[in-house]
Amino acid sequence: MTQAEETAISILAWLANEPELIGRFLALTGTDPSSLRNAAADPGFLAGVVDFLMGHEPTLLAFCEATGTKPEAVVRAHMVLSGPDNPGDF
Repeated sequence: MTQAEETAISILAWLANEPELIGRFLALTGTDPSSLRNAAADPGFLAGVVDFLMGHEPTLLAFCEATGTKPEAVVRAHMVLSGPDNPGDF
C-alpha cells in the first residue's frame, strides 16, 4: 500500500467517527456503509475520499489536528491518487 493510499484510508477511518461528515460523504458518493470496505480497495474511490476532505479547509484542518497528519501529506496524497490527468486546483 502506498503512502497516499494509507493517508486516504486514515481519512476514511476518521470520517467514520464523524457522523455528520460520514453521512454527507456517503450521500455525495452514493456509497452505503456496508460497501465501504470494498470501495476502499478502489484507487478512484480513495481519490474521492481525499478530494472530499480537501474540498473544505476546516474539515481538512480538523482531520490533520486529530490525527497528527500534516496538510502537505494530504495534498501529496491527492496529487498521487488523482493522477496527472485530473484537472485540479494545483
